[in-house]
This record gives sequence, C-alpha cells and structure tokens, in this order.
Amino acid sequence: MTLKNRISLLVSLLFTILFGLASTVIFILYSNYRKEEFRDRLEIKALSNIKLLVNVKQVDNQLLKIIDQNSINKLYDEKTLVFDSNFKLIYSSIDDAKINWSIDDLKYLKKNKTFFKQQGDYEVYGVFYDTNDKDFYALISATDDYGKKKLLFLRYTLIISYIFFTCLCWVITSFTIKKAMNPLNAFHQKIKKINENNLDTRIESKSSKDEIDLIAHEFNFMMDRIELSYQKQKEFTAHASHELRTPLSRMTSQIENAIADPEAKPKNKSFLNAILADVNHLSELINSLLILSKIDNREAEHHETQRIDEILFSSIEKINKSFPDFVILFEMEESDDLDTALEIKGNRNLLEIALGNILKNACVYSDNKQAKVKISTDHYHLIVSVSNTGDTLSEEEQKNLFQPFMRGKNAQGTSGFGLGLRIVQRILTLHKANINYSTPATNTNLFQLFFNL
Repeated sequence: MTLKNRISLLVSLLFTILFGLASTVIFILYSNYRKEEFRDRLEIKALSNIKLLVNVKQVDNQLLKIIDQNSINKLYDEKTLVFDSNFKLIYSSIDDAKINWSIDDLKYLKKNKTFFKQQGDYEVYGVFYDTNDKDFYALISATDDYGKKKLLFLRYTLIISYIFFTCLCWVITSFTIKKAMNPLNAFHQKIKKINENNLDTRIESKSSKDEIDLIAHEFNFMMDRIELSYQKQKEFTAHASHELRTPLSRMTSQIENAIADPEAKPKNKSFLNAILADVNHLSELINSLLILSKIDNREAEHHETQRIDEILFSSIEKINKSFPDFVILFEMEESDDLDTALEIKGNRNLLEIALGNILKNACVYSDNKQAKVKISTDHYHLIVSVSNTGDTLSEEEQKNLFQPFMRGKNAQGTSGFGLGLRIVQRILTLHKANINYSTPATNTNLFQLFFNL
C-alpha cells in the first residue's frame, strides 16, 4: 500500500471511529436526559395529586379525578395510585392503564423515599410523602411517547449523519491527501527518469520549507555531488582513452614497419603479428571506451532529421568491407506512411555506430555467415530487425546482455570485449529508442530496434 493510501486510510478510520464514539455518547446522554426529565414530570404530577388530597380540604377524590382528567400537563396512558400509611388505596385515576405493585414496593418507598423503574412500555415512579399526621405513598405510571419520538428522531439523525459524513470524510481525505502528495508524485516521476544521460535533473524547490521541500533541496544537493563525481569519472575515461591512442598508434606503426622489413626472420614476424593483434585489440577497446564517454558527455547533439534506411545502407557497406564473405539479406515492409516513418531525429555518426555494432554482432555469431535485416512499422514505432542463425543465449545471459563486458557462452573462440551492445543501448537511449533481444525459433537470434514515431 502506498504512503498516500495509508495516510488516507488512517485519517478516515480515525474520523470514523471518533465520530461514531461522539454519536454514541450524544445518544446515551440524551437518552439519560429524557429519562430524568420524564422522571421529574412524574414526580411533579404525583406530589401535586397528594398535596391536593391532603392539604386542600374541599378537594375530594371525585373532584381530583376531574382535575386530573383536564390537566394541561396530561401524560400519555397515565395511571396514578395513592396509598395511606396503612398501604390502603385511597385514590386511583380513571385511566385504564395498570400499575403492577406490591406491599414490598411501598415498604421500599418508605425506606428509600423514591424509586423509578421500567415496566414494559411504561415507566413507573414512586414517592413517599410524609406529613405530621399521616404518611402517603404515590405510584404514577405513564409512557413518554413524545420523548421517545424525539429520541428515535435523534437516533436516525445520528445514523444518517454518521454514514453521510463518514463517506464525505473518506472522499475529502482522499482528495486532500492526493493533492498534498502531488509534489511527491512529481518527485517520483522525475527520479524514475534519471539515468547516466540526464544527471542534471533537479527537483523544483519552493519557498514553503515543508518536509517535501527539504527533501527536494537535499536531493538536488546530492545530485550535484553525483553529477560532479560522474563527470570527473567520464572525463578521466575520455582523457585516458584519448592519451592512450597516441602511443598505441606509434606502437602499431612501428610493429607494422618491423613486419614489413625484408630482413626480419619468419619467427620474429610471427611473434610481431601476435603482438600487433594484441595492440589492435587494445586499440579497439580504447575506441569503445572513448565512444561510451562521448555518448555520456553528449558531445554530439541529435536534432537533425536522418533517414534510417540511408544510415542502414551505409552501415551494411562498412560491414561488407570488413567481412566481404558475409551476406546480408535486406527487406523493407511496404506501408503507406513508411517514407515519413523512416525519418527520425538523431545523430548520424552515432546511429551508424549502433547499427554497425548490431550487424557486426550478427556476423560474428552467425553459423552460416548470413543475416537478415528488415525495416517495418507498427502504430507507434519504426522497427529495425536484425536476425541470424547460431547459438542463442540462455535466460540468465539475456538478463545481463546489455551490461558492459558481458559475453555469453556462444562468444567462446571469438574476439571482443562485451562493450558493443552496451554502446548500442547507450546510443538508443540517447535517441529515446529501445532495443530488444529474443529467440523466435531454435538457434535464431533476433535484435529489434524500436524508434518512436
């Protein structure tokens, strides 16, 4: 899970839990408040009835019932019972509701003064009233329909609010976190594109001085040091290769002169030829390293329009000079937009080196001194395919095919350094192109170069 999704999930879960707890607490507090408020109403009604019976001489039971029936504070399904000190019922309201009571309830009232309990849908309140002459017990029962309706409304309100605001929180949190993480996404995309050819890439630093800005600043500082170190390394390779070419050229010239000397003995000539082969081998290695350093330094810009078929023909011509017995079969797939597709932006010299290395590779590792070159297109690419028959690479060797100095088992007995394909890949990367190796059939090697249209 990405950091963005993890933060969104944690924040949303935290809000969901806290809002759920807050809604539960609000519901419980209001439920308790309703009970207390209804209890107070029952107490007031019970004490009012007792006081009317006891303190007002002119009020009898019948009149009290009439007053109770027309009371503006009438309760739902109300039932009132009043008992004297001998637990004798002296008053009962006219309602049909029933109160389940016992002598133990009245004794409990005498001891504890009041009680409040639930009996089914009814809530019962009991109170003990002590006068100078007599003791009275009152039990009053009713249902709080109005309060319960408000409680039910509050419950549905809290549930709907919880669902709505939780969903809203998840959406807003996801959007906010995504927007806040946009600099990191841009940071990530730029880092993915960094390679040895664009070490000058830097992350835009803002003035907010937040954590992302600090990371961008430190990253840019790190890239400055890496670019400087890499530049020094490339300069050393280029300078060393360039300086080595001069003495090697002198050595080659002197050895060739010694071989051409008619007074030289055949044994010495054989020895000098072996040395000359080693010197030429070393010169080829130095030239390859110099090419790599130039590619890295981007000494040659690649903005000119080139025709890939012309470059390919030029490379084939050079290969035929080095390998006159090597046969290259050429094929060009017909297409309506082929002429346009053949034109690419690039550096002609570098592209000739890349195609020449591919053709040379096909020549060296071919078992019949023959290769097939094909130019084709798809919807997005111009494709140059070079295939030959011969020993193929294993899956493990294919993974490291474009690493420097990598040579497969099929390279035994052939000269080389394992830099040719590395040079090809560097040149194609510079031109925003790709190379792919595959084995479409038994003992068949296929290299495909993909240039973006």
